[in-house]
Amino acid sequence: MKLRVKFRKYGPIRFIGHLDVMRFFQKAIRRAQIDIAYSGGFSPHQIMSFAAPLGVGLESNGEYMDIEVNSIRSCEDVKNRLNGASVPGIEVTSVKILPQKAGNAMASVAAASYTVRFREGRGPVCRISEALPVFLAKEQILITKETKKGSREVDLKPGIYELTWQDNAFFMLVDASSSGNIKPSQIIEALLSDNGEALQENALLITREDTFTDIGTEGCRKLVPLDDIGMDDTAKI
Repeated sequence: MKLRVKFRKYGPIRFIGHLDVMRFFQKAIRRAQIDIAYSGGFSPHQIMSFAAPLGVGLESNGEYMDIEVNSIRSCEDVKNRLNGASVPGIEVTSVKILPQKAGNAMASVAAASYTVRFREGRGPVCRISEALPVFLAKEQILITKETKKGSREVDLKPGIYELTWQDNAFFMLVDASSSGNIKPSQIIEALLSDNGEALQENALLITREDTFTDIGTEGCRKLVPLDDIGMDDTAKI
């Protein structure tokens, strides 16, 4: 049986990296006495996979982990057990049972939503409310992206699905797939560059609000949160 676990990551815990989060959950699952399945072979390990890894320093309300279990009492029991074995800064918010044919969390990621604010005293001089409509009206939003093979020019415009500014914060929904992953800082840097400004170091407070998969047909995008795929009651399967 496959479970999709949604969790928050916040506070000082945001400064630990993805590998440490993975190790934490391996230990938390053992402490919580979850009947998790293990791989075979000479070095068995817990069967788990994570959706798009979160950058160090970012908070999130929508992180996902898939695990395979032999048995559970209920999804609510798994959630309570994991939270009982957790630490401040990591909170499981839902557990869903995945359909047999569901893709794993990492392969399913199509988009992510973010709230982005400027730290006090590190915002731009330009008026975002005036600059943003001009920025979004451009046919292309080109940036230079550094890769292992050198630098290349990338157009961000097709991967920006939503971008608004309200109450001194950006809300954005962007491409987060493996082929077109967009970082919020890249968008803000491009916007400020268009207005003759540079993004100050450590200027942004970024929260990933949720992670989405695309259940639409070819040419017709339909994004839903990753936990919309599962069910929360074994009786419904």
